[in-house]
Amino acid sequence: MMKTKHILLTSVLISSAFLMSCTNESENKVENKNIEKNNIEVTQTKIEKVEAPEVSKQITEFPWDDKPEVKKAQEQNDANVLISGFCTVLEKSTSAERNNINLAAKSVAGQVIEPGEVFSQNTIAGPYTEDKGYQEGSGYVGDTVVKSMGGGVCKVATTLYNTAVLSDLEIVERYNHSMPVPYIPYGQDAAVAFGYKDLIFKNNTDSPVLVWAQLVNNRLYMAFYGKEQAPEVKWEHKTINETDSSTKYEVNPELEDGVENTLLEGMDGKVLKSNVIVKDKDGVETKKDRGQSSYLPMSTVIEKNKK
Repeated sequence: MMKTKHILLTSVLISSAFLMSCTNESENKVENKNIEKNNIEVTQTKIEKVEAPEVSKQITEFPWDDKPEVKKAQEQNDANVLISGFCTVLEKSTSAERNNINLAAKSVAGQVIEPGEVFSQNTIAGPYTEDKGYQEGSGYVGDTVVKSMGGGVCKVATTLYNTAVLSDLEIVERYNHSMPVPYIPYGQDAAVAFGYKDLIFKNNTDSPVLVWAQLVNNRLYMAFYGKEQAPEVKWEHKTINETDSSTKYEVNPELEDGVENTLLEGMDGKVLKSNVIVKDKDGVETKKDRGQSSYLPMSTVIEKNKK
C-alpha cells in the first residue's frame, strides 16, 4: 500500500458511515462557534507570490513551493517535476466544513503512490468520525441537504479527482453528487461516503507520484509530483438532459414583513456525458471517457415572514 513521507496517518479504519460527507456551498448560514482554533489549523495568511484563483482551475504555483519538507519529500521519491495541480475555490464553507477539509487535506499531503498502486481517499482520510476530529457539515441525500459527520470532505475528493484527471492517471472509482455543487463545473465533482462511495485512482506511470495538499483560507491547493509533466488534458462535456430548478419558501416569523432571505441558491438538474481530450508531446490527441453524471435539480430556498 501507499507510504507516507513526513505525515503520520492517525487512525485505523474502524467503521462505516453511509451519509454523504459532501458540503453544499450555498447552505449553512450558521457557523459552528465552538470549534477550537488549534483544531482547525488552517493557514490564514496572505499569499504574496501564489495565485489565489477566483474560480476552481488548474494551477502551477503553490503555497508550499519553498517549504523544505516538500522539497525533501520530492528528492526522496525522485518526484521533482510537477505532474499537474489544481485549486478548488470554497468561498462559502463554514468553520466546521473548513475543519473537515483541512483534516482530510492533511491526511493526503505527503502520500506516495508507487507505480501500479491505487489511492483511495476513504482509506487515507476516513473514517470521517468525531474521534478523528471531524465535525458535522452538510451533505446530500437525494434532493435533500442534510447534516452529516465530515461534511466538506467531498471537496478534497473533487480536488483530488481533477488533479488525477489532469495528470492523466487511471480513474478506478468516482461518483458524482446527487445534486450539483457550485464550486466545480458539472461532471467534474467527486462524492465520497465512507463504506459506500470512494474516490480511487491508480498510478499508471513508471515512477512514484507524490501528493501534496493545503487549505489556505477558502482555497484548497493540490499537486501531484513525479518524473514527468502530464500531457495537455482538456475537459469536454455534453449535456443530454436538463431540468429547471424550482423555488421553495420557508417561514421565519422573526423576519420583518416583506423581507426575504435567500438561504440556498438553486441549480438546474442535468444529465451529461464527460470526456477528456489528451494531447501528447507529439500533438496526437486521444479522447478518454469520463463517464456520465446525473444531477437532480437543487431548489432555491427563500425564507420570509409568512406564507
